[in-house]
Amino acid sequence: MKNEEIIPVILSGGSGSRLWPLSRKSYPKQFLPLISAEETMIQATLIRGAQISNRCPIVICNEDHRFLAAEQIREANISNADILLEPLSRNTAPAITLAALHALSHEKSPDPILLVMPADHFIGDANLFAAYINDGVKAANAGKIVCFGIQPAYPETGYGYIQKGAALTAIADNTFDVKAFTEKPDQDAAEGYIRSGEFCWNSGIFVFKASVFLDELNKYEPELVATCRTSLDRATKDLDFIRIDAESFAKAKDISIDYALMERTQNAAVIPMNIEWSDIGSWSALWQLKDQCPNGNV
Repeated sequence: MKNEEIIPVILSGGSGSRLWPLSRKSYPKQFLPLISAEETMIQATLIRGAQISNRCPIVICNEDHRFLAAEQIREANISNADILLEPLSRNTAPAITLAALHALSHEKSPDPILLVMPADHFIGDANLFAAYINDGVKAANAGKIVCFGIQPAYPETGYGYIQKGAALTAIADNTFDVKAFTEKPDQDAAEGYIRSGEFCWNSGIFVFKASVFLDELNKYEPELVATCRTSLDRATKDLDFIRIDAESFAKAKDISIDYALMERTQNAAVIPMNIEWSDIGSWSALWQLKDQCPNGNV
């Protein structure tokens, strides 16, 4: 059964430069059919969101990619997306803030739950993913800002990690306080993380109530919230797009959601997902996910 509390938020502002030359500034990897010939990465993400909720998704993308995004959304049979156009890239914290402000001002429900997903990630089992998200909704309704970790399969040095704290059994199964966020480790540290059993990869996927997110972010980055609010207030409607005001948004701090909020808040929770996942951040990552010939080539 679909969860009508949830609004999917798709972050599609990335440049995909690590998969050059296939992925380019004008055609980044989220718009490419990297895993399946039938759908691109953003289409797979939109479909995952639609399997979880019927609510109108919010897609945040670069202004230069607006027609590319709109066409791929249409091809995925998503007819009701709100497309917010960033006039310039300002990282994930401003993008998510815009989505939360937009959701609160345009949705019928007074305080929607947002499911924030990067547009260019691979997830192997959509049904299992939906089950984890439902656990996250329980924690979000309890006032937590939930990040989803990935049970690490090996000591990867290219991902950030989340250290689990105390179990939040009164809220939901498989849900923990966040003890610490760590940057990409060296090999020795990564191996220690795996041995401890306390760490998971940071997937960059979140669930939270829009109001809880904004209230908490306002404690640490009030100027960012105010700037995004002004940028959205001055936005203009253009065909199927919502153009964020360029002059206002240029003043927004360029900062990730981890630095702006998750590493500072006392209100974070983590749900480790035992699921096949990749951010496809390199050619070797893509090679691992695809079928290989007898010579090991893809």
